[in-house]
Amino acid sequence: MGLGPRSPHKQGRRFPAGGKRGRGAKGAGRPPPGRQRHPCSPPDGRSEPAPDAHPHLSPEALGYFRQALSALKEAPETGEERELMVHNVLKEVEAQALALATNRTGSEMLQELLGFSPRKPMCRVWAALHSNLRFVACHRCGVHVLQSALLQLPRLLGSPEEEEEEEEEDGKDGHVETLEELVLGLAAEVCDDFLFYCGDTHGSFVVRTLLQVLGGTLLESERARHRGSQSPEAQKAPSRECKPTDFEVPETFLNCLQNLSSCFLKDIAVFITDKISSFCLQVALQILHRKLPQFCAHLCSAVIGYLSSRNSSADGSPLLLFLRDQTSSRLLEQVLLVSEPPRLQSLFEDHLQGHLQALAAHSIANFPLQRFLDAITTPELLSPVFEELSPALEAVLAQGHPGVVIALVGACRRVGTHQAQVLQLLLEAFHCAEPSSRQVACVPLFAALMAYEVYYGLAEEEGAVPMEHQVEMAAARGLGEVAVLGSLLLQHLLHFSSPCLILQSLSALTGPQLLTLAQSPAGSHVLDAVLTSPSVTRKQRRRVLKTLKGHYVTLACSRHGSRVLDAIWSGAALGARKEIAAELGERNQELIRDPFGHHVARNVALTTFLKRREAWEQEQGAVAKRRRALNSILED
Repeated sequence: MGLGPRSPHKQGRRFPAGGKRGRGAKGAGRPPPGRQRHPCSPPDGRSEPAPDAHPHLSPEALGYFRQALSALKEAPETGEERELMVHNVLKEVEAQALALATNRTGSEMLQELLGFSPRKPMCRVWAALHSNLRFVACHRCGVHVLQSALLQLPRLLGSPEEEEEEEEEDGKDGHVETLEELVLGLAAEVCDDFLFYCGDTHGSFVVRTLLQVLGGTLLESERARHRGSQSPEAQKAPSRECKPTDFEVPETFLNCLQNLSSCFLKDIAVFITDKISSFCLQVALQILHRKLPQFCAHLCSAVIGYLSSRNSSADGSPLLLFLRDQTSSRLLEQVLLVSEPPRLQSLFEDHLQGHLQALAAHSIANFPLQRFLDAITTPELLSPVFEELSPALEAVLAQGHPGVVIALVGACRRVGTHQAQVLQLLLEAFHCAEPSSRQVACVPLFAALMAYEVYYGLAEEEGAVPMEHQVEMAAARGLGEVAVLGSLLLQHLLHFSSPCLILQSLSALTGPQLLTLAQSPAGSHVLDAVLTSPSVTRKQRRRVLKTLKGHYVTLACSRHGSRVLDAIWSGAALGARKEIAAELGERNQELIRDPFGHHVARNVALTTFLKRREAWEQEQGAVAKRRRALNSILED
């Protein structure tokens, strides 16, 4: 099946960049505050915890905890005074834990206080909440406190010295369950009423966090959601830099994780079709894939087995119906991502083969198809998938599903096959394959996800011979807005084994155009790929980057451009560093006054360069020597 002749629609085609997925978010955030509660609490702010009544917190008690939290934030990070302050505040927390946890403002303060808590006070607060677990776990504020308590485990599990101190205190304060016992007790209660907790809007958050803690892995989504309970250093890190984080857990936790995950098998139909419950199974698959891969495969088999046993649809496997469903398609995405190559191969042959183009065109099914493409790692699977999907590349782009195309290109990059073919198909889809002079314009087109005629505002009649590329016209036009998916496409292409065409197109950009690319939030990552791709030689790198000469100051004074300049500096030889420093030195004062430029000036050691050139050259020469030595070690 070919791409077909040109048509007026194709000539004027602007490929939609792909909108947000047409379904709800994976998890609900914190709900808005509800109605004011009328009953008042006793003057001292204490209330007897009762599962059938909402506890209350007096304004006086709320004020005390607010002041205590503020004092803790201002106190030195270590010292006896701070330890005593933490101990006293958490003693008060223990007495009013339920009231704090179920008050909107109080719960937010309690979450922060838990971040300061040593292990023993944490256990006491946890124990105070444990007797009303169902009430707290299903409360719109209490659930966040339970999550925050669970997320303290990576910090608290460990220290032998702390364990000894806690044992000494047990004689004074009476027996308190250990952190391990409390977590396992929570897991046992959740297991006893698993379907209820997983299906509750708030309770499901507790289940998801519990699964991660038992597996010793915090997923990126949970860490981003609970940044308030992290250390100040972790809060400063952008969430996009967060990766799943592993930490050591007792062997009993992993055994409990398997037992808890077995509960999914008892009501597999519910976890596949119910939106809230399905989230819990998705998280379980991610954790099990990392820590208990065999049991993960068993769960995946149960999901696929159940879906395959439903009534067949008229157009093929019953699995196709679930791929088009908002809830079950989310789960299937996760199943695809954690499946091993043999299972993916059988899924394709038994269910997906012959239906890829239809799935790519569907508003929901195109997302699990993207995850399927992301999971491909073997040429045996990529070849039939590419053969079936590649003829429809332009149609898929026109339908507003560029993510499918980027995922296919990513699979070609990862597996190392069909790279020249997919590049040629992209050139044809963006109408810059013929005449060949148009190929040099491919980078702006790919970056903006626009066909040639749309990008340059041309009107070509159907059947007319495409006009040659006009270099003057291209140079006069500013670089279009860089789409995120367009940037991803270029990054994949730059990591192909032969990225010559993309590099030629980048070299053809004018200085202002390349500067715009470097200053773009998405486009700056294209230059990152130029600097890091093993397929790009040093000579090719210099040819692309030399266009930025004369624009270094502008680059240094840009949020994203300064990051690109830092990366260029890190890989530059001594001669190139001299050129960059000399150009920046001409406008030193401007750089120092700029919020981004002064960081670049410090990184370049611009003051030393201007005042003590010889010392600067010696230092930079030593840095270059260390870098060469490190590179030679890494290459060996």
